[in-house]
Amino acid sequence: MLDVVSKDLGWIEVITGSMFSGKSEELIRRLRRAQIARQNVAIFNPKMDTRFSNDHIVSHSEQKIPSIAIEDVSEILEHSRDAKVVGIDEVQFLGQEVVPICEKLASEGKRVIVAGLDQDYRGVPFEPIPHLLAIAESITKTLAICVKCGNPANRTQRITKDKDRVIVGATNIYEARCRKCYEPPEE
Repeated sequence: MLDVVSKDLGWIEVITGSMFSGKSEELIRRLRRAQIARQNVAIFNPKMDTRFSNDHIVSHSEQKIPSIAIEDVSEILEHSRDAKVVGIDEVQFLGQEVVPICEKLASEGKRVIVAGLDQDYRGVPFEPIPHLLAIAESITKTLAICVKCGNPANRTQRITKDKDRVIVGATNIYEARCRKCYEPPEE
């Protein structure tokens, strides 16, 4: 974590890992601390993720914080003009276009905190996370608990036969699995 920074220095923090690993919970924790410090905070999530709420980021542990649901990444710039801290959840749903926006915000002196899956259900790196990892000043990799054996889990197992890369869901569609218990889907 960045402990001592210049007043006008911006940076990017990435929180990543599998489903059920606490990414949103950690994002909410950091954003709440910024709010407690009376920093102006702008919080975003993709409009397509309506699992728990349309106007909040909600963790699987039911922690929540108000957010702006966006369809287009350009809305981030529009709604974060006065923000000192920008938080974005489920960044993997926003595509590569979010990378230059994060760079721009950080270059303007903002603290940008993003959370998202690092791998899809096939175990393939989930863009834009690899690019964000390369440009981030701070990276946090979260681990879940494997539902099969209880070991640390870094994979997301889809338990349905759907083949689309993006299917928004929770425990009804996905499980956290370790490397040993993960079963790659048949292509």
